[in-house]
Amino acid sequence: MKSTVPHLQKGDTVGLVALSSPAKPEKLGDAIAFLEELGLNYIIGDTIQAKHDYLAGSDEERLADFHEMVRNPEVKAIFCVKGGYGSARIAEKIDYGLLEENPKIFWGFSDLTYLHCAINEYANLVTFHGPLLMSVGRIDDISKKMFLQLFSPMELQYTEDISPLTTIAPGVARGEIIGGNLRRLVNTLGTKFEVRTEGRILLIEELGESIPKIDAMLQQLKQARKLEQLAGVVIGSFTQTEADETALFTLMKDYFADLGVPVVAGFKIGHDSTNVAIPLGVDAILDAQEKVLKILPGVH
Repeated sequence: MKSTVPHLQKGDTVGLVALSSPAKPEKLGDAIAFLEELGLNYIIGDTIQAKHDYLAGSDEERLADFHEMVRNPEVKAIFCVKGGYGSARIAEKIDYGLLEENPKIFWGFSDLTYLHCAINEYANLVTFHGPLLMSVGRIDDISKKMFLQLFSPMELQYTEDISPLTTIAPGVARGEIIGGNLRRLVNTLGTKFEVRTEGRILLIEELGESIPKIDAMLQQLKQARKLEQLAGVVIGSFTQTEADETALFTLMKDYFADLGVPVVAGFKIGHDSTNVAIPLGVDAILDAQEKVLKILPGVH
């Protein structure tokens, strides 16, 4: 299990960065109002205004902004405001030792999955898979409430009270929960940041990919032997797949039904108006019979 990070208190300062595609600073109003509602102060990183082709500033600028937030003792959490593409380009140059010495909340999802994998392994820290601040105006109240887990250690329990769940394969498993965006997980394969799945519960989610493309990505994970020693699988939101849920679940059964581990689909974790934030790198229990996912706190 990874080290948990210090919790937030009202009045704390958090840093806002864009480590992938360019942000639209004029659209940050909702995010800032939301942080103020939570009682937090904020520092806006240089990358929020920066643009370099399709990136939020050059690799050097994005790396410097991230390191600046890590070094700054005032900053207790780093929130990514935007996904897209680009975080993988700085992964190799990040000073993970610096982050380990200055442990703090790192929050984001989608393209940031690459950095979740990197930080979990190389800084040995828990990170948070949660809505990007740019989209805070488009998420529902449940999703907003999930930010409260940053203020005090609380065990999360995801049941069918949040969304209907479908058991793809039975069983109960305990293991470290890891993962995130399927495409970005596949992008780690063959690199030093390759997702490690042995004995772990794997979360996958995706946006705007067709069934054949999802199949191709799962096939690559399979051929990379990433499905062989899993503890369990949490299937999050697969939105805008151009296919119905039945086709998606049939595909998931193809890959996961015979692994002998619990697999449950229907979790509203990912690209949707309900995006339930969870810590990555902590122990979780997935019970496919009871259809419940319990996750230990990510903060202390």
